[in-house]
Amino acid sequence: MAVDFKYIVVGRGLMGAAAARHLARQVDGVAVIGPDEPDDRKAHRGVFASHYDEGRITRTIDPDRNWALLANRSIGRYGEIARDSGIDFYREVGCVAVAPTGGDYIEKTRRAAISLNVETSLLDEAGLKAAFPFFAFPDGSTGVFEARGAGHISPRKLVKAQSLLAEKAGATVIRDHVVSIRSEGGSAVVETAGGRTYRGEKVLLAAGGFSIAENLLPRPVAMTVYARTVTLFEVSDADAARLAAMPSLILRAPCFDIYLLPPIRYPDGKFYLKIGGDPDDLALSDDTEMRAWFKTEGRDTVRVHLKRIVEGLVPDMVPLSISTAACVVSQTESGYPMIGYSSSPEIAVLTGCAGTSAKSSDEIGRLGAELLLSGGISGQGYSTDFTPQFR
Repeated sequence: MAVDFKYIVVGRGLMGAAAARHLARQVDGVAVIGPDEPDDRKAHRGVFASHYDEGRITRTIDPDRNWALLANRSIGRYGEIARDSGIDFYREVGCVAVAPTGGDYIEKTRRAAISLNVETSLLDEAGLKAAFPFFAFPDGSTGVFEARGAGHISPRKLVKAQSLLAEKAGATVIRDHVVSIRSEGGSAVVETAGGRTYRGEKVLLAAGGFSIAENLLPRPVAMTVYARTVTLFEVSDADAARLAAMPSLILRAPCFDIYLLPPIRYPDGKFYLKIGGDPDDLALSDDTEMRAWFKTEGRDTVRVHLKRIVEGLVPDMVPLSISTAACVVSQTESGYPMIGYSSSPEIAVLTGCAGTSAKSSDEIGRLGAELLLSGGISGQGYSTDFTPQFR
């Protein structure tokens, strides 16, 4: 039976939109299926995505060289994506990673950066205070600061840019969501919530946390989706100006592990300082629970926890308001994204963001495209093969 498309990417989030762009630049017959951001989140009945936001940390510095390389290669293409799309999604404000002195986190982070020729500076407790006077770090802290090629991105704008460039390159963008994928007669058949059916030679499932939904894979991926609550502190224009030199921050301390973004202007015109780092885990077992979660404002217990951290970490900031939002992270058994084929030779998977993939999404998407184009992703410079695991 004739196919409608050569390759169909299911999911138009950060990784799916990137995969579609890379595929469409090299072959004809590419489609990417995924909805736009809903206008009314609480009334929405379809799927959601965690990229409905204006702030994600971007940096190469990471104690794991594979993650550092994924990020570094993605960041190296930010300029091209912004130039070709006309969408400005990246702010180079730097990123500092802080952890207790004497632990291996800082040393591993420095070694990974050095291996990729990324310039960083090592800051002791006094150096941190001098460089970032607006932060009150825990006593006994050491930091690694990456000034260039780091800062924060708007994931919402990055997805918009990737989708635009995929379409410019010839991809068909289908604004719907997929409810089933199956192999049939040597090709893959995709059915959408809107009642349409499409057939492709190969399908790449890149639906984020929603990749665990039923009827999308021959066997479900071995992945756990956790609910996450982010907290947004509205800051005055004066505070935003005063904190203009604030970098993105990753802070590991004995009692918490958080990330924090400097004041960013959101679509409502206000500046918000964003923090994330749940003190405990709340697993979501299926797509029904995920849909319900995304319609909430997150957990108040996490809000209280993060508010207390911000009060100690940025003591001179007086927020005008405090709000929360719900998102999810997807953890795999390996701790890396899953990029490979299912038991069906027509259906591949690209998922498992581990809560850190926004910055790295273009390279992860490129690897997903390479998987379909070449049949594998060996020889890419990583020490892992990103093999998917299934239940």
